[in-house]
Amino acid sequence: MTSVKDFRVEEEPTATDLGRGRFVFSDRYSVFDWGEMPDHIPNKGASLCLMGAYNFELLDVNHVPTHYLGVVEDGEVKDLGECESPPTEMAIELTQVPDLPHEDGEYDYDAYHEVAGENYLIPLEIVFRNTVPVGSSLRKRGEPADYGLDADEWPEEAVDLPEPVVEFSTKYEEQDRYLDRDEADDIAGVVDLDQLEELALAVNHILTDHAARAGFAHEDGKIECLYHDGTVKVADVVGTFDENRFSYDGQQVSKEVVRQYYKRVQPEWVDAVSAAKKEAIETGEPNWREQCDVEPEHLPGEIVDALSNLYCAGTNAYVDYDWFDAPTIEDAVAAVRDLN
Repeated sequence: MTSVKDFRVEEEPTATDLGRGRFVFSDRYSVFDWGEMPDHIPNKGASLCLMGAYNFELLDVNHVPTHYLGVVEDGEVKDLGECESPPTEMAIELTQVPDLPHEDGEYDYDAYHEVAGENYLIPLEIVFRNTVPVGSSLRKRGEPADYGLDADEWPEEAVDLPEPVVEFSTKYEEQDRYLDRDEADDIAGVVDLDQLEELALAVNHILTDHAARAGFAHEDGKIECLYHDGTVKVADVVGTFDENRFSYDGQQVSKEVVRQYYKRVQPEWVDAVSAAKKEAIETGEPNWREQCDVEPEHLPGEIVDALSNLYCAGTNAYVDYDWFDAPTIEDAVAAVRDLN
């Protein structure tokens, strides 16, 4: 189980062959790497499953290999267009995910790859960015000129990048950290890092183009990938309002809405999370949550309702079909904007 979806294995992968399994999407959510938060958002799971399936099928049309096999309705694996109601289960191929040993503050990727062989989940997140919002960590890792911008300092407002930027971060460490190319190359194993970058840019281009035609701005996102017998495939889930950052008419349509809510209403929890993560880095202790002495509060009911409408209306607009009984995207965005 992850913080937002459950994982079922139907056929175990082997050293040579992919297995089969399912993602079961829940209405749970997570922000700031906390894990399951106190509330559930109705229809969020169906929204993410549907949007993820739509994007996988979009990638397939564009000849991008993925681990997606279809969605599940009444126990049967189907294409999304064959479903009569929003699905909450997705059928996928499975690869090996070896343990990542951690000792004396260090992660042992050599041990991971020794077990992984030629069939494994690449222990990286490949991040792509089309914009640099206020507060983005990218602003701390480089100057505007490093990313093709004609400015000496980062502007106070969000800025569009002239070309997408690709970065690599860890996937299985207790705290995500960004990597230079040499370290990312080592962690990737036998996979060529340039190939991962090209794949991320291709996915970004396809999603950005579709989002624009649906009225959204696609700001940033990530992919995760598996490697099997010489082939790299996009894995996990791609292009949803949790994995990526989208906006509509200048308003965030993603779980960034919840992040900003907690920053505004319960900053003491956000600060405590940040402090616990920092201390964990300094001490080499991976379980930072156990050191956090503040718990997140429940969301007010009206915010839960507004978020549910945002997920559902956003998905309807993105896939251009009314899967959910929801307000228009314009009304859902206006309701969230009024919460700020």
